[in-house]
Amino acid sequence: MSTVQTPPETDAKTPAAAGATSSPAVAKLPLSARLRAKPELVLVPAVFVVVVLAWEFGVQLFDVEAYVLPPPSAILEQLQVQLGDSTFWGHFWVTFQEAAAGFAIGITAAIVLGTAISQISIVEKTLMPYIVAFQTIPKVALAPLFVVWFGFGLTSKIVMAAVICFFPMLINVVEGLRSADADRIQMLKVFGAGRWQIFKKVQLPSAMPFIFAGIDIGIVFAILGAVVGEFIGAQEGLGYLLLQTNYNFDIPGMFAVLIVLSVLGLVAHALVRIIQKRVTFWAEQSHVVGA
Repeated sequence: MSTVQTPPETDAKTPAAAGATSSPAVAKLPLSARLRAKPELVLVPAVFVVVVLAWEFGVQLFDVEAYVLPPPSAILEQLQVQLGDSTFWGHFWVTFQEAAAGFAIGITAAIVLGTAISQISIVEKTLMPYIVAFQTIPKVALAPLFVVWFGFGLTSKIVMAAVICFFPMLINVVEGLRSADADRIQMLKVFGAGRWQIFKKVQLPSAMPFIFAGIDIGIVFAILGAVVGEFIGAQEGLGYLLLQTNYNFDIPGMFAVLIVLSVLGLVAHALVRIIQKRVTFWAEQSHVVGA
């Protein structure tokens, strides 16, 4: 029975094994060969440079006012000012706490409820209509209610972040647990395995790529939820800072805050991908919901 809990075979001839050994082989190639093997190493920074230069000189060429679209040089200057200000880091820490706590609550609820829905049919038939109906409500419309119920502090933003990131993770958990190989499950049943053994040896390993895909989406949505909550009512946080720069017509400052939020999302996404590749190295990401 122990053979069932392992991922699909990773023989040296399989694509999974080939993918695992391709990175060291590529690293030993000359620079030109590596660039041919991975052209994105050049294309990604090249696109960035082209866009930034076109933006910088296009704004000057068409004489666009800074309060409409500031040049990248002005945004970079304002970003340096903000990064050197302790007040900015206080706002950043508040948003980070809200997003992290909301994400932790959302993923815990999604895994627990998703497992119950996939394992107990009566739970699915009873709760799924309400969950889908709740998901159709625009979450921005709920933000004022959360402020009334939980106040202007961190709690309302944490709830907002948890609500926004919950549903994508729930769907991935449910679909992942249902994606388990029916033949493996049947084989375990023939050998007398119980529900917990089937869940542990087949369903959970099969669901891990889906769960990580949900985490990847959810962690970005958690940041979005925290910022949306701060838009509605807050006294600190990056969303609050965005509103203040908007009121003061500090458009370069707004872009600087947006860059910080973007970098925060990219770092979170990269961390999830690194962990995912180590834990679910056998998975084909293109077959995963939300990947």
